[in-house]
Order: sequence, then C-alpha cells, then structure tokens
Amino acid sequence: MTEFAKRWIGAVFDLRRLVALRYLPRYLADWLTFRKQAGEWSVAVADSYPCLADRLPETPFDPHYFYQGNWLARRLAEAKPNQHVDVGSSILAIGVLSAHVPTIFVDYRPLVVHQRGLNCVAADINRLPFADRSLASLSCLHVIEHIGLGRYGDPINPDGARLAALELQRVIGAGGKLYLSTPIGRERVCFNAHRVFMPATIVSWFPQLRLTGFAYVSDEGALYQGASHEHVPQLDYGCGFFEFQR
Repeated sequence: MTEFAKRWIGAVFDLRRLVALRYLPRYLADWLTFRKQAGEWSVAVADSYPCLADRLPETPFDPHYFYQGNWLARRLAEAKPNQHVDVGSSILAIGVLSAHVPTIFVDYRPLVVHQRGLNCVAADINRLPFADRSLASLSCLHVIEHIGLGRYGDPINPDGARLAALELQRVIGAGGKLYLSTPIGRERVCFNAHRVFMPATIVSWFPQLRLTGFAYVSDEGALYQGASHEHVPQLDYGCGFFEFQR
C-alpha cells in the first residue's frame, strides 16, 4: 500500500486499531488466565478495557516530539530565563517546563488549565500580544508548518508559515533567544497536515536573528546535535531544531 493510500485510508479508519485485532486471541487467553487467578478481584466482562498492541520489545516514542522537548528543556536549563513564552508547542512538554520556569503559553485554541507558573493565553501566532523586541526567551516547536492550512481552525493562508516566522522574530528582544523546530526535508505542502521545509528556508525567514545552534532528527529517528544546517543529508520528513538569538 502506498503512503498516499495509507494517509487517506487512515483519515477515515484507525489502521492501528484494525491491525491490533490480530492480537485479540492473545488478549482473550490472558483474560481467562488472569480471571482464574484473580481471587477476590472483580474481572467482569463489562469492565474489560482491551489494549491489544502494547506488548512490545521497546517503548515506542515519536522522535520529533521526544527530542524537541528534551532539547528545549536543556537549552532553558542552561539559559535560566526569568520567564519563558511558548507559542503552540506540545502541552505535555510545556506543562513540565512551567514547573521550573514561569511560562506564558500562547495558543490559537486556548489551553484551559490552572497551574502555578503557567499562564495560558489565547492568541493568533500572526498577531502575538507582545510588544516589539520585548521577549527574552521564546519557543515554538512543531507549529509554524501548520499555520495557514486551516487544520486547527485558523484562516487559510498559503503564506502563513513565513508570516508566523516574521511575527516570532518581531517580539524577540535584544539578546533574546528563539527556540524553533519544524519538519525538514523535501520542501512541500502536505495539505492540510503540515508543510516540510529546507533548513535554508527557515534560516532565511529570520534575517534579523543569528543562528546560534542547530540539531536535527533524521528520517530514521536519530538525533544529530551540533550539526550544520547547510550540511543536512537529503531527508524526507526529519525535524530541525533551530536556536536563534538577536
């Protein structure tokens, strides 16, 4: 089955759940075994909750999201900002970071939570509620590739990603840092999921900032730190981590 067919079928059917049905006999055998040994524990059929595909030799993870959260946490631990602002990144990563760094989290779809050290704000990345050159520490991880595709309810705009980059650049203050990640590889639009960029395209969108660090995740899910954005091998869907400073 081609990747094109997988994407379209996967949009309608959960392929992982369909594939997991092959493990149903094993689940039933385990359930019967456990029930025989359960003693006073209630193991009613009405309470069953089949998780069929978790018996794996290694813990699965998404390399883009695991490594980018790890990368950002380590950068902030070194920089020690008094306050950090994030625009639209993984809420799980930001929830953890906000325990160590007071964080303002901005998202088009507001996050409705109440946690000490975390202030959630509803805003459009192309109209951030911050003054010019006012932020010392800003992150935006795996976000700009979505802007303007309408996936999350934002307006359709083919130029949305570049405009988002300019807005992020606008609010970075003198000496301030921007931590950015986005898919890199063969440049294209995978409507309406995301875009993929050449690393040089991303760097060109921040002419007022200096690239001070770069790392990337390969198609195979390996992390390469201290790399040069100019010498990344040909990728299809990797992830680039860009650290900029004004």
